[in-house]
Order: sequence, then C-alpha cells, then structure tokens
Amino acid sequence: MDEDVIDWLLHADPAIRWQVQRDLLDSPPDLVAAERALATREGIAARILELQDDRGYWGGFTYGPQRERDSVMWTLHLLLRFGVDPEAPEVRAAIERVREGVRWPQEDGGRPFFAGEVEECVNGGVLAYAAYFGVLDEASDRLVDRLLGQRLSDGGWNCDPVEESVRSSFDSTLCALEGLRAYQRATRTTDASITDAVRTGEEYLLERNLFRRRSTGELANPQYATFAFPMYWFYDVLRALEHFRLNGGAPDERLAPALELLLAQRLPDGRWPAGPQRPTLRGYVVEAPEGQPSRWNTLRALRVLRWAEPAALTRR
Repeated sequence: MDEDVIDWLLHADPAIRWQVQRDLLDSPPDLVAAERALATREGIAARILELQDDRGYWGGFTYGPQRERDSVMWTLHLLLRFGVDPEAPEVRAAIERVREGVRWPQEDGGRPFFAGEVEECVNGGVLAYAAYFGVLDEASDRLVDRLLGQRLSDGGWNCDPVEESVRSSFDSTLCALEGLRAYQRATRTTDASITDAVRTGEEYLLERNLFRRRSTGELANPQYATFAFPMYWFYDVLRALEHFRLNGGAPDERLAPALELLLAQRLPDGRWPAGPQRPTLRGYVVEAPEGQPSRWNTLRALRVLRWAEPAALTRR
C-alpha cells in the first residue's frame, strides 16, 4: 500500500484517521480507540454535534430536502459514516434528544423518529441508525416487519408505489439491505424471514454485478459509476461494495466487474477522486470538490480492495 497515500489520509479529520488505523493499518486497539475518541471532541463530527438544538433537531427538519439545510436524517447518516463512538457521552446525549423530541411530519405518520415513516429507503436508514446507536426497540421490530412486507417479487425493494413500478431499484434495495443487515448484526437474530429477505435482496444486486441491467448488461445508471460522499439515499458501486465487505467472508465472484470499475477510477497517484456534490442536501461540507482527490473515497476504496482483492492494490 502506498505510504504517501496513507500519510495523506492520516493528515485528515479524526473521523478518517481512526478508520485508517483500524481498516488499513491494523493498529493496536488502544491507538484506534484514542483516535476514535477525538472524533467527538474535535473536527467536523464534534462541530456537528454542537449544532443540535434542544429539541433534538439539526436545522429544524426531520428529513430536510430543502436547499443547504441540515436535518436529523442526514446528520445521523454522516455521524454513522464517521464512525463516532455510540457510547461517547456527547453522542449518547444527542441520540437521546432525538428519541425524546424528533417526530416525522404528520403526512409521514407523525411517529417518533426511530419508529420510521413509510418509504423503504428512509426506513432502511432509520433502522441502520437505530442499530448503530444502540436504540433498537419494539418500533424497530415493526420497521423490520414493514420492510419484509414491502419486498417485491424480484427480491428487492422500490420506494416508488407499486402502481408506478413493480420492479426493484438499486437505490431502494441497498438502503433496505443496509438496515436489515445492521439489525441482524446488532441483535444476532437468525430469523429465517429476515435471512431470506437479505439473501434475495443481495442476489438482486449480485445478479446485476452491482451496476448492470439484467436484460442488456449495460450500465443501469451513470450515477452508479461515480462515487459520492456522503451518499444519503443514492446508490453507487462503491457503496454497494462496502455493504458486501461488511458482511465478511470471501467476496462473491460476481463482484469482479464492480471491483474492476472501482480500480478504473483510481488516479495515477493512487488516490480516488471526489464524486458529484449534491448541494440540495448538503448542510455540511465534508468532501473535496468533484474531481479533486477525496480522502473519504480513497479510504473506502482501499479497504474494499484490501478485503476483496489484495493484489489489486499494486495494480495501475
């Protein structure tokens, strides 16, 4: 692994540094823990935590598609991707404020935040947050049941209503899978219905090599071949590869085309570029401008390759 790239990654926010130490350098656990602890005391994660209001909201919105507005949904997405320690006092206090004060709008059900709303993409994210931040409860179980009931006949999910589409989408399927897998890991459940839903959802992606139309083999959406951070609900190949990496075990051979696509994005200096920015959702600027070297994408790509194809790290 390129020492210059690793050095560049280590000269970054603590939210990146601690993940480099854990996932790329196999550093001693005490060093990893010390770096991780800094994420809630300094850097972007600490500043974001400080922006939460007394009601539990960021930016005053639960979901927040408004331009340049923060929201609870996408702030928790960032904190999860930063890997903040859910047991850190600052994080526990923030999550408790969300539990006590944040509600979905009445048109989305009006329920407490961690009880979710109606869409598969949203509820997959909410379930993943509840699992990560240690607040799974009976409402989470109901979210699981809802997701299981929304699975389509081809094995995946689609946030569009069935009168508009009876086919699954890459985006919705991965969001649902992230939530269900997080629930499985947190509860260690062996429930057969969850296992089957995860299996068919992952098969939906694998049968398409994570980015291809099953009917023609063509790229299903140009967006899938560009890697953005944060991801929010959007699908791309790197996000999908990270999902399979987290599952552990040997990589499925059907991931090979996606890994080749990932390698093709690497810059000559061993780094990966930042993807498209999404200003309609970005209340926080945490990524380099599009096309410039991205620490987040480089970290994520290197750990995927380290898991799936160690020899690829020396390729050009």
